[in-house]
Amino acid sequence: MQTLTQAPVLARFGYAVSDPTRARVLLALSEAPSYPSDLADSLGVSRQSMSNHLACLRGCGLVVAVPDGRRTRYELADARIGHAISDLINVVLAVDPTCCGPDAERVA
Repeated sequence: MQTLTQAPVLARFGYAVSDPTRARVLLALSEAPSYPSDLADSLGVSRQSMSNHLACLRGCGLVVAVPDGRRTRYELADARIGHAISDLINVVLAVDPTCCGPDAERVA
């Protein structure tokens, strides 16, 4: 296990939220812990896809798996992640549609 701080933390967080499904998982978990099947159902993705996204988020250090009887519950690894998500979703950005995004127009 590796401990990261500062820029590497931001890079991992950025990678994790670069996928819309993973971003939605983090938003859901910032509200309350949940089980993979419940997350899959509420987000409209397959359980296999949810498993892959949760594995990525675990690997990035953003969520933890907590054994709960015969099931596994997922929650944010640190409460400060929830605070960061709350702060970020309230940011208003003025963006250039030709730059830095999945819908960016390619200028040759």
